Amino acid sequence: MRADELLEQAGLRKTRQRLRILNTLIKATKPMSQEEIAFKLKGNTPNKVTIYRCMEDFLAVGLIHEAYIEARKRYYELGHHCNDTQCHPHFTCIKCGITQCMFEASVPMAKGIQKGFLVHRQQVRLQGLCPNCC
Repeated sequence: MRADELLEQAGLRKTRQRLRILNTLIKATKPMSQEEIAFKLKGNTPNKVTIYRCMEDFLAVGLIHEAYIEARKRYYELGHHCNDTQCHPHFTCIKCGITQCMFEASVPMAKGIQKGFLVHRQQVRLQGLCPNCC
């Protein structure tokens, strides 16, 4: 799907910056941090506040979601491979650091959660060695 169509369906205005940022996420092959998004946009890059506000707008309407947090950085991706309660697993290589979406993997929802805890969303991040590092 195209960025302008996604924004229209979400009820968001189609600004130049939103289109550029969303197109970057559409083309991405892995979750991206705000810094990585800014780097990909090169030249005439929106400032950090603009990127942050766009990401907040996209999160609020479900266009994207936080895939994971690592070293106090948030990583985002399109939300179309996930549902309200569960995100697809991600695999991070402990040697080279690459993170990959594992769309084909399925993980059952956690059971036996201690009394008093209410799970809103489950995210699974697998760690190990990728095929290139084995």
